[in-house]
Amino acid sequence: MTASKAIRLKTAAIRAGAAALACLIVPTAAQAEYSDTDSYDSVSNEIDEIGANAGNIRKLDIMLMVTSLRCRTGASDFQADYDAFANTHLATLNRANSILKAELAYMYGELGAVREMDRSDVSMANEYGEGHPWLSCHELGSIARQLADDGDPIRLSFAADELLATNPVYASVQHPRQASRR
Repeated sequence: MTASKAIRLKTAAIRAGAAALACLIVPTAAQAEYSDTDSYDSVSNEIDEIGANAGNIRKLDIMLMVTSLRCRTGASDFQADYDAFANTHLATLNRANSILKAELAYMYGELGAVREMDRSDVSMANEYGEGHPWLSCHELGSIARQLADDGDPIRLSFAADELLATNPVYASVQHPRQASRR
């Protein structure tokens, strides 16, 4: 296999992964029709999901921020899309940060928590300073737009897991509310 053919195959696989991720992020008709019968359970599940995945939600926010800054000089500037994402999910991002800070304060004390969060932020920024490992600026912009249009915190949590994977994850992940209906 020639190098150019290998590159074309890899590019096709990455685009397929981005398309699969878009299907995960954009609500389907079945999800749109679903309505909770018990709002307390829904809120409880959402809080549990955000709490369990607070680190990845924070990392997703930082990854999108850093890559939007990196991509701002190219044709695929998505800073406006990142800003819309951050505004849409502000409450969830703040909740994830608060949970993470409380966990760190329990382990390291208040001052240690601040230092640990700063260290973690710098580490994440350095990790994504050269870009996302398998998504282009254009694909990240598209995903940021989709996340901005969808305010569901649980889908945000699942998207964080998908986008932060070292390699594309092609398996479809169902929304927990969808899975519980079967």
